[in-house]
Amino acid sequence: MSDIIHLLPDSVANQIAAGEVVQRPASVVKELLENALDAGSTQITLLIKEAGKTLIQVTDDGCGMSETDARMSFERHATSKIVKADDLFNIHTLGFRGEALPSIASVSRVELKTRRKEDETGTLIIVEGGSLKTHEPAGCNQGTTVSVKNLFFNIPVRKNFLKNDSVEYRQIMDFFVNIALVNPEVRFILINDKTEIFHLNKGSIRQRLTSLLGKRFDSMIVPVNEDTPIVKISGFIGKPDFAKKKRGEQYMFVNKRFIRNPFFNHAILAAYEGILPAESFPFYAIFLDVPPDKIDVNVHPTKTEVKFAEERAIYLFIRTAVKKSLSQHHVAPSLDFEQEAFYKQVQGDEFSGNSDRNKQMKIDQGTGSKTSSPSIQHGGSGKITHDDWKELLKVLDTEAVEKDNKAPVDFTMDESSEILENEESLPAGNTKESQIFQLHQKYIFTPIRSGFMLIHQQYAHQRILYEESLKQIGSNVAFSQKKLFPEVIEFSKPDFSLMKELLPDLESIGFDLEIFGTNSFIINGVPADLKIDSIQDFIEKMFEDFKNSLGAKDTDKKERLSKALAINASVKPGTTLSKEEMTTIIDKLFACENPYFSPAGKAVLLTISKAEIDKKFE
Repeated sequence: MSDIIHLLPDSVANQIAAGEVVQRPASVVKELLENALDAGSTQITLLIKEAGKTLIQVTDDGCGMSETDARMSFERHATSKIVKADDLFNIHTLGFRGEALPSIASVSRVELKTRRKEDETGTLIIVEGGSLKTHEPAGCNQGTTVSVKNLFFNIPVRKNFLKNDSVEYRQIMDFFVNIALVNPEVRFILINDKTEIFHLNKGSIRQRLTSLLGKRFDSMIVPVNEDTPIVKISGFIGKPDFAKKKRGEQYMFVNKRFIRNPFFNHAILAAYEGILPAESFPFYAIFLDVPPDKIDVNVHPTKTEVKFAEERAIYLFIRTAVKKSLSQHHVAPSLDFEQEAFYKQVQGDEFSGNSDRNKQMKIDQGTGSKTSSPSIQHGGSGKITHDDWKELLKVLDTEAVEKDNKAPVDFTMDESSEILENEESLPAGNTKESQIFQLHQKYIFTPIRSGFMLIHQQYAHQRILYEESLKQIGSNVAFSQKKLFPEVIEFSKPDFSLMKELLPDLESIGFDLEIFGTNSFIINGVPADLKIDSIQDFIEKMFEDFKNSLGAKDTDKKERLSKALAINASVKPGTTLSKEEMTTIIDKLFACENPYFSPAGKAVLLTISKAEIDKKFE
């Protein structure tokens, strides 16, 4: 039998690597922007066409490359950022693996122009599908321009898996915002299909935040700034009143690298405990500065997963820093300690390099008893001692452990056994309004021929609104109720562009919106049959639900928009309904094509037959 193990050709190996590194156009944007930052650029321009499927071009004014380096940059695992294995634990750059350019070039046509300051001429390199096509001198400005054309042209199956342009553009915008936010000292320009979307001048983090997300954020956020021996924490958090019911703008960075860390996210949410509305999430942009040898970024090619040597201690520092910021800005009860005194106290032997930090930071979790509002008593000097701080950490840690150990409760019913799909399960024709009543301000009780029926008022109303909205979109049959005083609502630039796409559909269901300025709309009218207390809150929440459903499978834009409207406009549990309102809901529900399930797939009703009731009394 002949040998069967052989080396893969470089082209195949690069395409395999591209499967991890280059998942969609946004992945290319991320890699190219990070390379531009690593080159020391002060201005970066991103140009995209057709959501990056046709063209992604990044131009920077960084250090540029020599002719030899430009050619080597397309070789797999060729990098200027590390030399030996030990360098993996002292990484100061965003890229370091040497996979990005060769992976991108293996699935597209890449054109690179680059010149160093000291060189008279630059270099042009063209690589197509992993094969070198051109390598020659060229005139160009200092810095580097990388143009990626026809992404996945040689992998049609991969290209077919890409989402529509709206979804892919949204992904690009998310990466762009992440990178631009954490680098306010760099000027960023974004051009989409010949339209300039962003022109971000150099400034502070706060100025960059408002430029990216909208001026309204300036009044919604408070600063966080703490310097500890383990981690430096800075950034901004949102006031509880501006929290959203979906995870919206939440950003966390370590050493200028965007990361996803559910554990640290939990620390921030825990700091808001007791002051955040139920089922809502705060805004935050938190920047962590940690010694490079205390983190491991070489976990995954996307580099959004990072391991921390002092993870538990950082969790507690984040939680306490956020609590302190909320208290200092009068949005939460104050903590009874002086942070500066604590840091002076702990900068001695406790956190010195000669001691075992983890041993000194060890926290006694006690018996698990929960204390919701710790109180630390100081000595007569008014300064906190290290023992005081350890006591506070003990309380916070115990709370976090208890919360982590709580399992979510699922109240999902077995719909298939409780819904009777026959004529007898529909309301009897001679049912009188007096026989209908509301139960716990949540359910509608109505007798039927075979027994009785319980209808979930919110889910029923959602089904009604969902089907009505689907019929109205595109038909222009809805009526709009004009507002006496039009309101202005502002969006971030990424959201504004998406909202513009929805305008025709929103108008067809009764909204009267008009573009006003750069990122705002004037609300002139709302659907006549909707009861809305705060139109701005309603539109923001509806839009947030729509935005979070962009990745949903088997649903188009109209279905997602109708679902978002139905969820936010429906009558909520705790609302008292009149007999007439309950009768209207019942009549409209059974005129729906599918009265049994809400748009989210929840059971709308259940029936209890007379036989089942009799059996309970036997």
